[in-house]
Amino acid sequence: MGLLIDGIWHDSWYDTKKSGGKFVREDAQFRNWITADGSAGPSGAGGFAAEAGRYHLYVSLACPWAHRTVIFRKLKGLEDLIGLTVVHPHMLENGWEFDKDTGGDPIGGHDFLHQVYTSVVPDYTGRVTVPVLWDKKTNTIVSNESSEIIRMFNSAFDHLTGNRLDFYPEPLRSDIDALNDFVYPRINNGVYRAGFATTQTAYEEAFDNLFAALDEIEARLATSRFLIGGTQTEADWRLFTTLIRFDAVYHGHFKTNLKRIEDYPNISHYVRDLYQTPGVTGTVDFRHIKEHYYVSQRTINPTQVVPKGPVLDYARPHDRARLAAAA
Repeated sequence: MGLLIDGIWHDSWYDTKKSGGKFVREDAQFRNWITADGSAGPSGAGGFAAEAGRYHLYVSLACPWAHRTVIFRKLKGLEDLIGLTVVHPHMLENGWEFDKDTGGDPIGGHDFLHQVYTSVVPDYTGRVTVPVLWDKKTNTIVSNESSEIIRMFNSAFDHLTGNRLDFYPEPLRSDIDALNDFVYPRINNGVYRAGFATTQTAYEEAFDNLFAALDEIEARLATSRFLIGGTQTEADWRLFTTLIRFDAVYHGHFKTNLKRIEDYPNISHYVRDLYQTPGVTGTVDFRHIKEHYYVSQRTINPTQVVPKGPVLDYARPHDRARLAAAA
């Protein structure tokens, strides 16, 4: 769990002293956009046109932020257009490493992901995170911001694939944005704010906010199949990647143990509904998820012992179809 400082790698945990024990996530620094015609997106530079075979995605199957992009790559039919490299689940003294047993880094031949960052910015300072969307044509990083990568995947390549699934439709955008603004700090990042807190006060604040937010989601799903009526949107997939890891890792490892997701009747059925969406099941790898958190985060789990449980069965039936009429 390290970072680059002026291009030099340092194996350092998060410094929470200056934030009163609170975990503060660093913003992504690469914020370019792929667009259909290569015009500039909402941030960054232009010149990144949607082209088959031009882009490559570096991910961890353990990371919820990277998992979003893997799901969108699958659901939007981009697997033949955008390459994929999965890093090793263990993130140790060198940060994310490429797994030579599964092909290593096919683009730059690097050993570590931080070398991908410094190949673009030699004096880069900041955390080295996944996902990373790479442009093979100009040899640079397009983006390392997952929320923006899934927006690109949602629409930029539609003229090449003919895939018209739209998880960010114009009429629902304000609702989707509002839900994302609610879910991200309290749930997506909330589990980390609890797990990485280094004072009791910071931990309890994050813990209370997390479960208050889950209670609100449980109530919302009592009358709606998905977060916004009967249609899957970006907001569902952004929430899903946290929920699918909750009982396996966050409940114990991050001490978010007031309830399991399994203890929420509506949320638990909702997670199974999303998990059983064609193509999604294959994006979930619990071996990578559990090994990454319990082996890599030695500040929290110094023994690196990985729990054998819990028993999880997301393939069993769900009852969400009964709410389809609520769309």
